[in-house]
Amino acid sequence: MPGTHPRELGLLSDCASCFGLCCVALPFSASADFAVDKDAGRPCANLRDDFRCSIHSRLRESGFNGCTVFECFGAGQKVSQVTYEGRSWREAPETARQMYAVFPVMRGLHELLWYLAEILTLPAAAPVHPDARALLEETERLTRESAVVLEHLDVGAHRARVNEVLLRASELVRHGLGGKRHRGADLIGARLRGARLRGADLRGAYLIGADLRGADLRQADLIGADLRGANLTGADLTGAVFLTQAQVNAAMGGPATRLPAALTRPAHWTGGTAAGAPAAGGRETGGRAAGASRSARPRPKTRRLRRGR
Repeated sequence: MPGTHPRELGLLSDCASCFGLCCVALPFSASADFAVDKDAGRPCANLRDDFRCSIHSRLRESGFNGCTVFECFGAGQKVSQVTYEGRSWREAPETARQMYAVFPVMRGLHELLWYLAEILTLPAAAPVHPDARALLEETERLTRESAVVLEHLDVGAHRARVNEVLLRASELVRHGLGGKRHRGADLIGARLRGARLRGADLRGAYLIGADLRGADLRQADLIGADLRGANLTGADLTGAVFLTQAQVNAAMGGPATRLPAALTRPAHWTGGTAAGAPAAGGRETGGRAAGASRSARPRPKTRRLRRGR
């Protein structure tokens, strides 16, 4: 069984080892995130014969912001190189439909691996480490099942089991910090500049377009929080729990934004990499892959949240 670092577990995207699955399997709709409509199973017009993107260096300028936000957690290369043993949907067209169905299942499993591996790096979550380790090993085994098994796997049921451990780990990490409970809260466009949100429960919160400049988000639980367009300039997310690269990619930030060590500063953020807040692994994000379908949304409302400890 590999260690717990995302690289050891293969949870960092390696587009060079993928068959462009996110650019084919997933649908997207013309919106602020994508310039055109594309159906699931149809290759993006920008996908080249070598599975690379012909506009990778100018995705945002071309209206494909969603492609720079999407993160597959390494599921693309796992499906391409392990499940299908390096045989692409172009070489074997008869595998295409099944391959496209397996990809989102694998992505869901790899996302769970990301969270479970993170638990094992949190000293405060030591009481649940045995359960997390067992689920990590079980989930890793599932990712290596056959395509037939993966296609029909109930990821939702497995996620529910994992979520019980995630909740317990979150409570242990945030214990004693007096964090506020904002689980699933509508904080779209909220004015949270300088807010004290250390140890807050922000699971599934809608923080679209929120002003979080200079906010203290240390040890906050951000699993499933929607950070699209949220301004994290100067915010401190050191030790934030269950934050993913996709969430960071969707937000705005700058050189003073402090991120957890496992995450990388997005290439589209202003100001480059700041001293004292290095991009983990020394790489910048900006995937070539299309994300899931997003429809255009209305201008976010402005909301206030009372600041607290």
